Amino acid sequence: MKVLMFAAVAAAVLLLVSGLSSSPPGQGTFQQRTLALGPDAYRYQVFLPVGWQPQKSWPVVLFLHGNGERGDDGWRQTLVGIGPAIRRNPERVPAIVVLPQCRRGMWWTHTRMERLALAALEAAVRDFGGDSTRIFLTGISMGGYGTWSLAAKHPGRFAALAPICGGVVPPQGVKVPEDHPPVEFSPDPYRSMAVRIGATPVWIFHGTDDPRVPVSESRRMAGALRALGKPVRFSEYAGVGHDSWDRAYDDPDFFPWLLSHRSVRP
Repeated sequence: MKVLMFAAVAAAVLLLVSGLSSSPPGQGTFQQRTLALGPDAYRYQVFLPVGWQPQKSWPVVLFLHGNGERGDDGWRQTLVGIGPAIRRNPERVPAIVVLPQCRRGMWWTHTRMERLALAALEAAVRDFGGDSTRIFLTGISMGGYGTWSLAAKHPGRFAALAPICGGVVPPQGVKVPEDHPPVEFSPDPYRSMAVRIGATPVWIFHGTDDPRVPVSESRRMAGALRALGKPVRFSEYAGVGHDSWDRAYDDPDFFPWLLSHRSVRP
């Protein structure tokens, strides 16, 4: 009896660590999963679209949340940004969406958090039939900064980008991790970022009255991309504050535009 009980417990632990469930994944739902990086385990979420089938190949969206959703509960990152937009209109999102969670005291530009985001993305692509030519990146606020940084470090990895109320140079007075890219010391950090991103299509969103991340960050990035002849769209919302993500993700053109692209290099 003890042997059987031990075997049952061991099997349950294995399922938890691997992020798998004993029941089939639900369509149009969020799945909580876990992955290990070194000695640490991280919870993250994966949304499976309505109509998801394992034998099909699906586009995959990686979402980087903002400062307020940091933690280790594995759920808070679904409550602001793309998560509520999905819950409001799941039929608008015919894609797998991966939602990792940044730990407290860190930014998405921290090396360990970048590794986490990419590991969660790769696991979802592998386990749920993701299409390696249709991988997309979007983020809000701190996640908008992470979107620019991750795309610049992995040019060609993402088929399209959608940074929302993010930027390149951190706001004055904001403490960032020691290994945050020192772009603020470049003579022109926005042009440098635009060059590194390459030809990846970008749609930028920002509110004019954002009190946390100045809209000038997005204006400068849009200008730098245009000056280099890069494909960029910029939606600036008059009178909108920091939560411009609600307008962005509810835009009926957002997901059709994003998912219409394919990367040149998988």
